[in-house]
Amino acid sequence: MNKFLSSSLFLLGALLCIGTVHAQAEQQLKTELQKKLGTNAKVRSVSPSPVTGLYEVLVGNDVFYSDSSGKYLIQGEIIELATGKNITEQRQADINRIKWADLTTANAIKTVRGNGSRQLAVFSDPNCGYCKRLDKSLQQLDNVTIYTYLTPILSPDSALKSKQIWCSSDPYKTYIDWMVNGLTPSGKSDCTTPLDKNLAFAKSYGITGTPTIFFTDGSRFPGAVQIADIEKKFSSLK
Repeated sequence: MNKFLSSSLFLLGALLCIGTVHAQAEQQLKTELQKKLGTNAKVRSVSPSPVTGLYEVLVGNDVFYSDSSGKYLIQGEIIELATGKNITEQRQADINRIKWADLTTANAIKTVRGNGSRQLAVFSDPNCGYCKRLDKSLQQLDNVTIYTYLTPILSPDSALKSKQIWCSSDPYKTYIDWMVNGLTPSGKSDCTTPLDKNLAFAKSYGITGTPTIFFTDGSRFPGAVQIADIEKKFSSLK
């Protein structure tokens, strides 16, 4: 065996050994943090952060940091001063991202305005005040296709209104009449609805509040987002 090959194999073995040690340390830290946090918070992963000695801790869909001993759990943002890049914010955005193809559009109320070229998915509860504010704002958008996923998470009345909206002869009109114009939905509520599927999707993807918006690149915007911010995001997708 020549010296070059021997040295290469030694280096590879050393790297594998170091990788194993790091993986074990991260698993130990994860176990320690989970023990301290208890069953109310799920530690999904532990990995090195850009800061030496600091680890990224993913709890649910939220980013925290910890020292190597698990003594401290740190909530805050890491910003790279040389570039101004908010590393925590970017990481949070990546975690919250979904695959647009995972959305089942048949489970949504669909409306098309103009050429419908720009697409948006909105998870909405009919008794959510911020959802109503968002829907009023969305009326300003043109050349857009909006998929509204009724997600009744606030109350039994939210479920009833969602069923009445979905079961109506014109779900979109009934939805807008209520959300924008204040006309309470009525009529049957015993048709087959996708509400359980929408709720299951929301749970799987950590959608804990309404409204929640998704764009075709999978990025997520929570809350009553301003139209200017929606237009800015659409522009970035071109």
